[in-house]
Amino acid sequence: MASFWFISAPLYSHTDWGGFLKTAQALQNNGHDILWLSEASLERALTQSGLPFRAIRQTGWLWPPPPPPDLSQIPPQAAVKLRYKRALDTWLSEALVADAVEALLDLEDEIGAPDAIVSDPFLSASAIAADILDIPLIICGWPAQATLDEQSLFPVQRDLSSDSQQRIQRLCDRFGIEGRNFSKGTAPSIISESLHVTYFTPDWYQSELSTMLPQTQFVGGRAEAPADSPPQWLLDIPPEKPLGLVTLGTSFTGDLGFYSWAAQAVASAGMIPIVTIGWNPITAEQKAELKRALPAGTRLLNWAPYDHVLPRCRITIHHGGMGTTHCAVIHGLPQIVAPHAADQRLQGRRVAEAKVGLHLTAHDVRQGQLREGVHAIMKAEWVRENARRLAAEMAALGGVARAGELVAGVLG
Repeated sequence: MASFWFISAPLYSHTDWGGFLKTAQALQNNGHDILWLSEASLERALTQSGLPFRAIRQTGWLWPPPPPPDLSQIPPQAAVKLRYKRALDTWLSEALVADAVEALLDLEDEIGAPDAIVSDPFLSASAIAADILDIPLIICGWPAQATLDEQSLFPVQRDLSSDSQQRIQRLCDRFGIEGRNFSKGTAPSIISESLHVTYFTPDWYQSELSTMLPQTQFVGGRAEAPADSPPQWLLDIPPEKPLGLVTLGTSFTGDLGFYSWAAQAVASAGMIPIVTIGWNPITAEQKAELKRALPAGTRLLNWAPYDHVLPRCRITIHHGGMGTTHCAVIHGLPQIVAPHAADQRLQGRRVAEAKVGLHLTAHDVRQGQLREGVHAIMKAEWVRENARRLAAEMAALGGVARAGELVAGVLG
């Protein structure tokens, strides 16, 4: 049996990606030695999942990001550049990444090196540490893609591409490595030579397949029957009452207006809104205001067990986080995606391309199109049929069991 370090940023959403944490559990169930590494904030959640956990002082992920300036006071071109730079700083702040690499090397001195590192797609420290230790790097949750043509980038992207290349080179020089786990050329990214596992189907990436590299493997996923009992609040809702889930995941939860607009749209189509607002703190005044803006009958929660809730839903309205999107797909649910940050725009586009829902902009939401979108989807049987077909295709690929086989297979 082999030993694996699973490493994630200190956000619970970064343990998902459609099946990252469950892949670790599958490997552990097959007798492999698993150790999950992240910062201390994840210890309770990971321990409850049944996985051995070790807190490290730094993962190299900048969170929370510093408060943004008032973009309305900045020239448009400068504001665009600032947004791109803030995104780059999140995964490639040199001091944080270097400290995270040192933390991983300290752990290796203490307990020895694993046979492989299995990583969150955006942790530069994982890429560097695997290179230093001369062990395979495996990426879960993101495909390996060819680098972009420089001419396809906007000028601001070209400027920051040069910046990111320089940051990576300085880190590689500092640790005396060539940087084999970073793509070369324009817009560098973390890339494994061995394996990238994505928990979707090839068709999910239909507009990107020409850029996929051969180490990308598609494992899909399937909805599993929950092992525990449903919560009492869910049992109290008559089973014939259809539900609609509204969520912004666990990180980008501050858009309180979104919750009320989406819940009103769900209720207008005859469904009970289930609204989850995460655990990020809001004031008592804000929560009271939100409650007043929600339609009667709404269930307002910090979190909901998707395996119990989604089988009773007719639709989900969300931000486009990969884990939330994946969960809706495997349950065969139509979706409306209103992206708020980062890669969420990609999920929104893929939902629309797969014809399993709608991709709305923030402007669309403010113009009241959530209500129109919900009513249109509820009338479109072909959308629901597409969602059911995609769920079946996802299940046929094997899910986390197949992911575990592929990860173990890297070591022979």
